[in-house]
Amino acid sequence: MPKTFPTPKLVIFDCDGVLVDSEPASNQALIENLARHGLELTMEQSMAYFVGGTMAGVMEKARDLGADLPADWIREVYAETYARLKQGVPLTPGIPQLLARLDTKDIPVCVASNGSEEKMRITLGQNGLWDRFHPQAMFSAYSLGVAKPEPGLFLAAASHFGVQARDCLVIEDSGSGVTAAVRAGMRCLGYAPHGGGRKLAALGAEVFRDMAEVPALLSL
Repeated sequence: MPKTFPTPKLVIFDCDGVLVDSEPASNQALIENLARHGLELTMEQSMAYFVGGTMAGVMEKARDLGADLPADWIREVYAETYARLKQGVPLTPGIPQLLARLDTKDIPVCVASNGSEEKMRITLGQNGLWDRFHPQAMFSAYSLGVAKPEPGLFLAAASHFGVQARDCLVIEDSGSGVTAAVRAGMRCLGYAPHGGGRKLAALGAEVFRDMAEVPALLSL
């Protein structure tokens, strides 16, 4: 028989790649920036190297790969990334319906991201979700000083809502996010709409490909 789980008391969403389909735009801005600094990458390489990390981690990895980055590179690349995101990023298909379904079941939701609040203001704001999550249901690594794959970001969210880790459900699309959820002692669904699910499953996620699958996975 398939394993069954109790209905979660809190659902924690990652932002980029889960709530909003922002990874292609962010990575294109990053690729163009790094090319100017001597590192040529494909979209596939950029996604594999950098998705789910902090910008400080991206900087360190890019330098290891041969990029010649200035000391103020993070400020530079953020400005370029935000400009690209302001051109428009869509919600992930099925997110409005999933949020509505969770609302009908009175299950609290929040967002926990390695990205900054400013980045979420841009991506969530243009899709009508900023006011839903900010400030009481938004947890940013840049604000809290703890980033995935460490569990502290998710544990802070659980503590804020007064929910035990075992009663939380995390929806992630990156290896660092899945690792953080597992370390926090939380059940994790790994969103892999375009493949890559094997890596997430190996880290401990239950992999799915479409947001329409989530209600059944949560026994809603």
